[in-house]
Amino acid sequence: MLSAQICVTIVTHNSGRYIRRCLETLLGQELPLEVIVFDNASSDDTRELLAQFAGRILVIESDRNIGFAEAQNRAIAAGAAPWVLTLNPDVLVQPGFLSTLLEAGEADARTGAVCGKLLSIGPGFEPLPERQIDSTGMYFTPAMRHFDRGWHEPDGRRFDRMEYVFGASAAAALYRREMIEDVAIDGHFFDPDFFVYREDADVAWRALLLGWRCLYVPHATAYHVRTVTPGNRRTLPAHINMHSVKNRFLMRIKNATPGLYRAFWLPMTARDLLVLGASVVWEPTSLAAFYHVFRCLPRALRNRRNIMARRRIDDAALVKWFDAEPATLPVPARQAVDAA
Repeated sequence: MLSAQICVTIVTHNSGRYIRRCLETLLGQELPLEVIVFDNASSDDTRELLAQFAGRILVIESDRNIGFAEAQNRAIAAGAAPWVLTLNPDVLVQPGFLSTLLEAGEADARTGAVCGKLLSIGPGFEPLPERQIDSTGMYFTPAMRHFDRGWHEPDGRRFDRMEYVFGASAAAALYRREMIEDVAIDGHFFDPDFFVYREDADVAWRALLLGWRCLYVPHATAYHVRTVTPGNRRTLPAHINMHSVKNRFLMRIKNATPGLYRAFWLPMTARDLLVLGASVVWEPTSLAAFYHVFRCLPRALRNRRNIMARRRIDDAALVKWFDAEPATLPVPARQAVDAA
């Protein structure tokens, strides 16, 4: 029997609506896989559905919700394959998705993450009238906001080129285990203080500082039901919005360099003041974020010292990745041919 080259890690929490179809499409891939599901204290029928895949997946059950970040860390640690695909339960991978990502990632030893083209799909995996982009990788603006490239745009030729991007959405990101071990701090790949939201952006920024690349591969496709977007903030649970505010500042404390701040101090400061003012005036439930930032500050500063001591790129290279328009780097022609 062939050993698995990819370990797929899925975190569930009341994911009964999606998990069966997610696993069916995943286990239909042509590669041998390790599949590890960490269930964060689901109270719906998620665990009963997971039991139907006994012998084909490993299920780790938690008696409490420890958050997406730490649950992923534990699932990743339980696997052994040289590549790890973090996968949301509301994602349907298409045929060849994993093999295409793996082949592209193997072509460049400094590629630490690989992402495909995520397309939008409606709640309950209901098809949309037209093909629409969910994510083709992540980008950062000078205000330190991060977005998914192409989100809500029609699926056209604009995103049909293989290229290096800032980072990958953890909804369906393939990570090299060597990179995971390199960028992890105290054994944590995703920062457990984040609990949920922005943990993939934090990892992408840290990996960039440590000299790793993220490769976007357009001919690997999957469908994603996205429930957290900039436009639906008012309909989200208060604790999600609070973590979003908290993690924005924790990510900056850990990863922003002096040169980056000198280049973008005005948009960064303006955005900070806007977030603070919005929390006071419109979203007082998010004010708790600033208490949690203070509580997490000693650990965040220790993590910062670790990252900066091992940093492998200079400010000139870093600043180029922060732009109002998604920044990318071309893939050498020979590499693109080999991966196609």
